[in-house]
Amino acid sequence: MSQRPPLPPFTETTARQKVRLAEDGWNSRDPARVALAYTPDTRWRNRAEFVTGREQVEAFLQRKWVRELDYRLIKELWAFDGNRIAVRFAYEWHDDTGQWYRSYGNENWSFDDNGLMTDRHASINDLPIAEADRKFHWPAGRRPDEHPGLTALGC
Repeated sequence: MSQRPPLPPFTETTARQKVRLAEDGWNSRDPARVALAYTPDTRWRNRAEFVTGREQVEAFLQRKWVRELDYRLIKELWAFDGNRIAVRFAYEWHDDTGQWYRSYGNENWSFDDNGLMTDRHASINDLPIAEADRKFHWPAGRRPDEHPGLTALGC
């Protein structure tokens, strides 16, 4: 089985690395690539949707990024212990009518010994915003290192 470093047990440094790698993956908006970070039998709760396994993760992400256009995500470490990490996050996107949103949430993650995520529990709320109120400005893909994080942006 392949490994996805950093591996548990996490230190503050490796937990921050894991969070940034997850953010980078999701900002790729590549469902197949993102799904590889999860165990074949991963279990998710995303809002009110329950997903099991990589195939369902990939299908979920395909649907998500068809609906959530120009998606930009920032994740921030909240807490960690052993093989678990908690994050807070915000992402901006617009729908097909042009309405922008900032979605805020928290995730609880657990990992196997190979660094693959076994469980992901996400609680998310959407706030409609004006395009002029957007805070996440970078070209599609990875957030540049110099772009502020959530705390610096006041999110």
